Amino acid sequence: MMESGAPEPTISGVYDNDRTLWGDPEADWTIFMAAKKPGTERDAFWETYGSRPATPSAARRSLFYLARHIGAIRLERRRMGNSDAVPETYEQMRDVLDQLQA
Repeated sequence: MMESGAPEPTISGVYDNDRTLWGDPEADWTIFMAAKKPGTERDAFWETYGSRPATPSAARRSLFYLARHIGAIRLERRRMGNSDAVPETYEQMRDVLDQLQA
């Protein structure tokens, strides 16, 4: 970000778009993480943000987004040298694919 009205170009901030994308907010990593542990301080987030859609098509889209997040988690675990935790993601992905085929 550039400082507005500065006499010379001045950087005032940096955008961190790691694990974000333009599009459906339901696909965002932040929403994924906020939904993982209800009953915590995250409840305040949902009270302000609003509830998630409860339609059949939203539930199906959510499964596609979950598959994408599981793939990202798998790559991150591999990148960080946590190879012992990688097989768990194959089981998680299998569960998601089973739900998508139902």
